[in-house]
Amino acid sequence: MKRRTLIKASVAMLALTLAGPALADAMADAKAVVDKYATKVTGWDGPKTSPKAQEGKTIVVLAGDLKNGGILGVTTGVEEAAAAIGWEVKVLDGAGSIGGRTAAFGQAMALKPSGIIINGFDAIEQAPALEQVKAAGIPLVAWHAGPVIGPDEKTGLFANVSTDAMEVSKAAADYAYVDAKGKPGVIIFTDSTYTIAIAKADRMKAEIEALGGTVLEYVDTPIAETSQRMPQLTTSLLQKYGDQWTHSLAINDLYFDFMGPSLAAAGKSGTDAPINVAAGDGSESAYQRIRAGQFQKVTVAEPLNLQGWQLVDELNRAFAGEAWSGYLSPLHVVTSDNVEFDGGPKNSFDPDNGYRDEYKKLWGKM
Repeated sequence: MKRRTLIKASVAMLALTLAGPALADAMADAKAVVDKYATKVTGWDGPKTSPKAQEGKTIVVLAGDLKNGGILGVTTGVEEAAAAIGWEVKVLDGAGSIGGRTAAFGQAMALKPSGIIINGFDAIEQAPALEQVKAAGIPLVAWHAGPVIGPDEKTGLFANVSTDAMEVSKAAADYAYVDAKGKPGVIIFTDSTYTIAIAKADRMKAEIEALGGTVLEYVDTPIAETSQRMPQLTTSLLQKYGDQWTHSLAINDLYFDFMGPSLAAAGKSGTDAPINVAAGDGSESAYQRIRAGQFQKVTVAEPLNLQGWQLVDELNRAFAGEAWSGYLSPLHVVTSDNVEFDGGPKNSFDPDNGYRDEYKKLWGKM
């Protein structure tokens, strides 16, 4: 009996010995990813050539839901860029529902625009409208309209603009792993309405588990209903998991807009576990929470305003009969340590890399 006990102890000790270097390597690798994306963005890495501005264009932005900070940020960027290039813009709000987006698409077609931008919803959801756009020969670009970045023959998109969503998800998961000192107990929030949301959530789950962390629960709840669902859901999850729940990972900051009161009611301070980490998009409210240390520690932000400028540039290329730019915009791990960099005082990730002037030069507007 003693011999068996000694053997078990030896095996356990060997496992710990072997796990030590592996854990150290995993921690170093995860920390390197976080550090890479937490640095300032000062260099222009976008396109160096582009057709000159195509004059006299009118474009329509189909916004999935302007209550979503990411969608609103991109819309603002489009409006800013359109003013710089000399185009007119009409914004139609889908108001967070399929019916609303269908109605907005109908309005867009009635306006007979030069080009259309799908902003923040799956293009495939509006398949009949996509066929109408194709038949009318109207160039179509998008932000976060599916898992494919760039041209998408399936939906007829000239270009779908995004950061690398899988890298965004990896960076968020890596932060949680490092912050939990290698032992995260994670709840992931996503919305199966959107293909890209499921892909991001799956990537976070895979990363946490590959690093040796624990995914306590994978919660599928509509992002358009977070104000109604998240308060009670937060309370229920706290009751179910207690201190096992070290970190939340969400595919969008919006999930954390409505968690704070429930966490506070449970006696949590703004910096207590569960630590909230968002894999997109860097909303104004997320910046405010991070700066104040109130129920969100990190957002992996996208350069929403820059992406609005890119959408206008992609449409300009489509109008001129050229190929899409191939540009993959940068992402940024926003923490309390760097929240004042790269647009932070305005509560957004706005890279200090001169992108506005770069695009104006490309279009012949400087």
